Order: sequence, then structure tokens, then C-alpha cells
Amino acid sequence: QVQLVESGGGLVQPGGSLRLSCAASGFTFSSYGMRWYRQAPGKERELVAGISSGVTNYADSVKGRFTISRDNAKNTVYLQMNSLKPEDTAVYYCKAQLLTRTYWGQGTQVTVSS
Repeated sequence: QVQLVESGGGLVQPGGSLRLSCAASGFTFSSYGMRWYRQAPGKERELVAGISSGVTNYADSVKGRFTISRDNAKNTVYLQMNSLKPEDTAVYYCKAQLLTRTYWGQGTQVTVSS
């Protein structure tokens, strides 16, 4: 049974930090590219960051503030988020993809507000 379980979301003040985790099970984690997406109310889901074969990529809006990493021994992908802004408020999802095979997590809420 495939599972992706995100955690680490919450309420944080502007300028603060959070680290999201996505724990995977039920598939060969190390073979999959992993991505973080987010969806704010009334907006489309957007790609935030990705990591595959050691190569990372980021949306322009988060470059220099967010860092994606993975630990294949723990079957977990992380998103370190620093210097958070109110516009980073969204539900954050992780996605695993290998060719046409795709799995999504259930999401974790991140709210940036004073």
C-alpha cells in the first residue's frame, strides 16, 4: 500500500522557519523523483521544489529561501522553509513520480501570519 504522509506544517510568523517532512512507504522511494507543491485558497496548485538524481530545482518565488532534500535510508523528503512570507501560506503536498507513475500525499497546512 503506497503512502505519502506529510508533516511539519503549522502557524509561523513572517520571517520564521518550518521544516516539512514527507514519509514514503509502499514503493521504491530512491527510484522516484520527489516534488513539493502548494495550493493557496482560490489558486491553482503550483510546483515549489523538486529533487531527482541529486538535481534540485525551485520556483523563482522560493529560491534562496527554501531547500529540498531527501534521505533515501529513511524514505523521506524534506522542505526547509526559511524567511517565510504571508504569501507562502498554502497547503503543501509532496508528490512522487517515476515516468507515468505518480503518488500524492494528503497535504499539510502552512500559515504565515502575525
